[in-house]
Amino acid sequence: MASARAEPAPAKINLTLRVLGRRADGYHDIESLVVFAALGDVLSFTPARALALTVRGPTASAAGEISDNLVLKAARALAERIEGLKLGRFVLSKRLPVAAGLGGGSADAAAALRLLARANRLAGDDPRLVQAARATGADVPVCLDPRPRLMRGIGDILSDPLAMPRLPALLVNPRVAVPTKDVFAARRAKPATRSAAASFPALKGVAESRDALLNFLAASGNDLEQPAIALVPVIADVLGALRALPGCRLARMSGSGATCFALFDSVRATAAAARVLRRQHDDWWVRATVLG
Repeated sequence: MASARAEPAPAKINLTLRVLGRRADGYHDIESLVVFAALGDVLSFTPARALALTVRGPTASAAGEISDNLVLKAARALAERIEGLKLGRFVLSKRLPVAAGLGGGSADAAAALRLLARANRLAGDDPRLVQAARATGADVPVCLDPRPRLMRGIGDILSDPLAMPRLPALLVNPRVAVPTKDVFAARRAKPATRSAAASFPALKGVAESRDALLNFLAASGNDLEQPAIALVPVIADVLGALRALPGCRLARMSGSGATCFALFDSVRATAAAARVLRRQHDDWWVRATVLG
């Protein structure tokens, strides 16, 4: 039997998130500056005749029905576009919290597409990979090549990769799932405050300077943060705890929550902050990492 290949599925972090308005199809147009963490789930793949998936790991029990998993949906979407696609058995090590604003399921699906591409000798820029990613979920395309980017539309319009400084960060989740649809529904009653035609501020030069980037981020925000807090008030407690940590430069919720991130000047300061927070809240999911 062929040996299994492992592929990281890094967590997606929305450093900024603007909701520009609701579309006629029910989706929302957004603009977001997206980066990826040096941690996430891990997906392995062994070529075989039948498509199969096993889910293991610390958060596997919260991952839902295997038949609904985006790994299988992505594999089937690619098989629909490539006749004779070699499939096989996936094993997912689920380490990220579920429904946490980290794009875990989308990252898993993107990892599956990368594994299938290598097993079938497909180029990384094969348009059928992107088509399958779009058919699988709105966040899957940006996770397909996990590098910093601006993301627009419903996640289908991506900038070229951005050169950005690495950002030491602390990720914290209070172990509360927050379904994305519920957060958007909580905001739905509010009229759009920005035109869908609004342009994202130019990042050329800003992204290359750490201080300039932090200033830009401080002047931005996440439009879903307050609706998420209204649904899950503990998110405000997480943000308050992060902002009180020594050396915290910025704290914000990622995506639709409930995971929040705090940025620090060094890996050492981040690790120290993680130790403090674990002592204060031993029931929270706390991870020190680097974003980029």
